[in-house]
Formats: sequence, structure tokens, C-alpha cells
Amino acid sequence: MADPVKLTIDGRQIEAAPGTLLINAAKQAGIEIPAFCYYDGYSLQAACRMCLVEVEKAPKMPTACTLPVAEGMVVRTDTEQVRRARKMTLEFLLTNHPLDCPVCDKGGECELQDMVFRYGAGESRFVENKYHVDEKQWSPVVFYDGPRCILCFRCVRVCNEGMGVGALGVVNRGSVSEIAPNEGDHLNCDECGMCIDICPVGALTSGIYRYQTRPWEMDHVGTICTHCSNGCKTTLGVRNDQILRGNNRDRSGINGEFLCIKGRYGFDFYNHPERLQSPLLRVGGKLEPVSWSTALETVAREFSAVKAKDGKFGVIGSTRTTNEENFYLQKFAREGLSTGNIDHHRSGDVVTLLDALSGKANSTLADTSDLYNAKAVLVIGADLSLEHPFLAFQVRANLRHHSAHVYVVTPEPVREDHCAAQVLRAAGDEVWAALEKMRASLAAEADLVILFDDSIKGRAVTQLVDFGESLARPVKYVALVDYSNSRGASDMGLFPDLLPGYHPAEEPGLPLDAMLAATDLDALWIVGANPLARAELCSSNAFVVVQDLFLTESAMRANVILPAASAYEKNGTVTNVCGEVQRLKKGIDTMGAKPDLEIIGLIAREMGLASLMGPWLPDRVFEQIRKTVRGYDVPLPVIATGGAAHTTPVNGRITVEARTELIRSAHNNLFNSGTLGRYSKILNSVSEKTASHSVHP
Repeated sequence: MADPVKLTIDGRQIEAAPGTLLINAAKQAGIEIPAFCYYDGYSLQAACRMCLVEVEKAPKMPTACTLPVAEGMVVRTDTEQVRRARKMTLEFLLTNHPLDCPVCDKGGECELQDMVFRYGAGESRFVENKYHVDEKQWSPVVFYDGPRCILCFRCVRVCNEGMGVGALGVVNRGSVSEIAPNEGDHLNCDECGMCIDICPVGALTSGIYRYQTRPWEMDHVGTICTHCSNGCKTTLGVRNDQILRGNNRDRSGINGEFLCIKGRYGFDFYNHPERLQSPLLRVGGKLEPVSWSTALETVAREFSAVKAKDGKFGVIGSTRTTNEENFYLQKFAREGLSTGNIDHHRSGDVVTLLDALSGKANSTLADTSDLYNAKAVLVIGADLSLEHPFLAFQVRANLRHHSAHVYVVTPEPVREDHCAAQVLRAAGDEVWAALEKMRASLAAEADLVILFDDSIKGRAVTQLVDFGESLARPVKYVALVDYSNSRGASDMGLFPDLLPGYHPAEEPGLPLDAMLAATDLDALWIVGANPLARAELCSSNAFVVVQDLFLTESAMRANVILPAASAYEKNGTVTNVCGEVQRLKKGIDTMGAKPDLEIIGLIAREMGLASLMGPWLPDRVFEQIRKTVRGYDVPLPVIATGGAAHTTPVNGRITVEARTELIRSAHNNLFNSGTLGRYSKILNSVSEKTASHSVHP
């Protein structure tokens, strides 16, 4: 590594790596140089001139956002000349900027407002009438107020470089320049809202949040998005038990400031008019509201009767419930109900991948940071930008910052084609021929991350790992799965033949499809899943209990429905697609709903099994997980403070072969999210919902 550069800023001797921009070197030393157009990680613009500084021997004041540090450089960031330049810059920016801070949604969070308070003039020398254009609505979630725009071009860069969409540009010239969408009067994009969050002023505002509240009136709760498996942190703005917005402006999670439309706006299912808020009991063929005590007593009585006669149970868990709930559920099924008939919807072959990696010298599991740091990334099968948006964002950032090589083997065109070093169209067995064509290029890379979807499963996963080993390079893998805790459901043992930590079960039970096809099932317990949306229950006499948020197809068949809390209404942990454990934090309460962990615990208590099951508190259950599930003995301070801890669930062979016929990804895109997606007004309001292919540039 090159020797650090030594320079002086405001009389302080500091060191910085060669090539570091002056604005970042100052920031690392705790010295703020204000800027509007500069945004770390994106191309340099030097448009706002707010970051002008004095540099000794320089003929004029340069912009700190474009000036690399140099040996012996002497910089002054707060002289009278610098302050006067910033004051004049602000005066110029306010020439046409409306002074509507009291009604602007950015009030209290506006960078321009902050700088005007610090440097601005008390009155302006510009007395001409302000140039005005009407506010425009570009989509259900994005509004644009042109007069507020300071033309920093942050939104254009984040859409083009960060998202790979290029939905925004600039039209006109001079004082009448303004940002414009790619379709003339509306957006055709990912509707992610990144442009809104990155805007330093109130030019771009959210159709969900606008005119609702002020930032200081909300509680800000950092939790994990409940939709796809990427595990993005979202900070919920909560007031009076209502979620008013989602963002991650403090960059506190693995995703930095990135969120897709589901993470930023897809929280609105929680207060949908059809949300269940009371237990329902089937009486005379109709579902009638009952008290929690009545519903729990009924479930406990029926379950106890089935158990007493050695009846046949079926238990179906969820890929959205927490690790604690999944662990507790499988324990209750196996020890409380004495059944091994427990399963969940599988969407990727994690089991075979973990087994195939056992004993391999150059092969291991990847985490999300590897996608940003790897020298090369290979995507097999998946439309990564639509199905796993944060992973795709990491790959694009890697390409921009580190010039990574991207390789694509997919059956259809995908967004990654536009930045790929090599693209091949292949599906099924054709994939192996495509990989052989890429062999020389892949073998020349220093290291590689391979991501694959459900088209690679069973023996094909082992074959893929063997291919990676044959490259004689360090290779890391990601088995792509669908929902927020699909990986956690696997790790926690929601399998008929595998216990938590992938230990083989002594008495394997029935998998999901076999449970639904069984004609002699006495009781079926569905926790947070909707299997009857795609299959029928053949056992007409089965007593069905469903825990869910809505009256789904499965709930319509139930004898008892128990209203469950969503991920935004409970505490616990989830594990993302790369095996990183993160903390869910309760943001709101919804009347009548209970967390699944509490519901399971209450049923256990009604059945007299409380001493067997133990407390149903998330922290206490996670302690059991840390002690019994390999790889989950993670440092608690890391996840307690909002970080992510990578797990290594096994270090040896898994003797149970994966049931490949049960592995079916839903291939949800940016605007779909299983059952929850149906009940999000925002996801269903955008035009891209019905034409998801249009988000490709």
C-alpha cells in the first residue's frame, strides 16, 4: 500500500490515502466542508460551488469535492473569503428558490436550510420576480417541485449509476433548466424513491409522506424490511402508532442508504382495511369473531384431542416469521405435538450448497459485502435487479468503484447485461455448456462470487461447486431465496427431516406437498404461510388453524384464525439470503394482533406444555438458538446495535438429500411480494406493477 499523503487543514496535520478527495480527507479528520452536489460513491459534478476552499499557492479557490489530496498541501476551509463565497453561492441558489420552508416536506432535514442558517444573508440583492413552474407528479410516489431544485444532479446520478435505470435527466438551459423524467411527464423506473432521499432540498417529495408530519414529531425505528431476502434495514418514521415513512438515511444497515420500493414504501399493508384484528372461529360453517381466550381454548382442546388419539398433525411454517418463532414452532411440533410433519415453502437449495461446500479449500459462503468487494461476480438464472435489488445494487457499486467483471448466464435479457463483461443466454442443461465457454475468463479472475437461483438445485448445486473448485480460485456462493427469513427458516429446522443446524431428524415426517395431499390428516397448523393458494388440502376432516395477517386462501379454509403481528410489530431476529443475522425491532402496535411467538406460547400454555417449551420471549429463545444452533453464537452487541453478524451454520456433511421437487421460487419482482404484496396499496398503484419488464433500460 502506498504511503499516506500528509497535508494541513485549518492548521491541523492530517494523513490521507493517495487519491482521497479533499472533502473526504477533511471529513475523516472531523472537519466539515459543506456541499450540495457531492455525494460519496457517485460521479463528481462540481455544480453547486459550495465546497470552495483556500489552498496555498492555488490561483483561485478550488472545489474540495474534485481536488485530490497532495503532499504538503495547506488548506483553509473557514476563512473570511471562503465564508463570503459560500454566502454568495447561497444567495444565488435562492434567486428562484421559493421561501416556503413552513410547508416544505424537507423542513427540518433540508441541507440548504441548514447552510442558509449558517452562512446566508439576511436579505437578497435579487429583487426580480422569481421564475416559477407548477409542481408535477411523476408517479404515485414521486412529486417534483421545479422552483425548489438547486440542480445538484444527485437524483440523476443515483438513478443512472446506482440503480442502473437512467430514468432522470436535465432539460432546457440556464435559469430554466429542470430535472425531467424519461417518459416526458411520468417515470418509468423502479419507483424506489432513492431520488427523493438523496435530494438535499424539497424538490423531490414522497407521495406517501408529503404534508403528513415533521421529522422531529416521529419516532425513528430501525428494523429489517419484511419483503425480499436481501435483509435491508429500513428506518420507520412512526407517530401515534402509524408508520408514515421508511428510509435509511443514516446508512446504518448493510444496505447503506439503498432501499427498493418495497423497503421504502411497501410497509402500508399493516393498516389495510382487510387486516385481521380479532380471532375467528368457524361456527355453523361461518367464521365468527371470538375472544382470544375462546380461540386459544378451542385450538388447545382440538390439538390435545388429536394428540391423545395418536392422530396425524401437519405443521407449516413461514419464511417471514422470526428465527425465534421458527425455532419455537419446530420445537413445539416435535416435542409438544410429537410430530415430524413440519415444513415450509422452499425457494432455493441452501441445504445442498452447505453440504457441497463441506471440506472445500477454495469455496465458502458469501456475505453481502463480498458482492461489493469481489473481483468478479457470476449471476446464474436470476433477474437480479428485479428479484434481489440490493444484491444487484452492490454489484453495480462494485463495478463503478472497483471495476469488477460481471458475468451473466440467464434464460432472458436482464439489467446486468448492460454492465457485463460476458453474457450468455442459457437455461436448464445448457447452463453447463455456457459455463464452459466462460471457464477461461473466470479462471483468470483473482476471486469470484457466484449467485444462483432455483434453476440450480440438487446435484446441479454440487456440480456448480465442483466447477468453482476446478477454477483454482477462491469462490464464494449465494443460493438465492425469496423472502425475508427464508434462510432463517432453513437454519431453524423447518424441515421434516432436518433439525435446527441441519442435523438429521431421527424420525422424518412428511414434507409440505405430502401433508396437503394426505387424506388422513387430523390437524393442520399453518403459521404465517399460504400454501392453499397453490394447492388443495385433500383431508376434508382436518382441523385447520391459521395464524396470519389477512383472510388468505388458507385462512378461508380454517376452523380457527388467529390474527398475527407483522414484522414491523414485533421483536426478534431474521437471517438474510447471505446468512447475516439482523435484529427486528418493534415499531408499532396493531390492535388485536399478537406476535406468532406469543401465540405459539399461549397455545402451549393452554395445552399444559409451558414447562416443556419454556418462555416465549424473543431474547430468551434467541439464547437457546445461540446455544444449540451451530453458527448462531453471534456477538450480541453487533446485532443489538443494528449490525449484521454472519453465520456459519454447519461445518460438515449434511446426510439428508434435499427434496428438489419442493424447491420453487416465486420469482417475485420489485412490485410483488407474495401475499403481503396484495395488500400494499403503493405496490399495486405503480404502473410498473403490470409491466415489470419496462424497468429494464
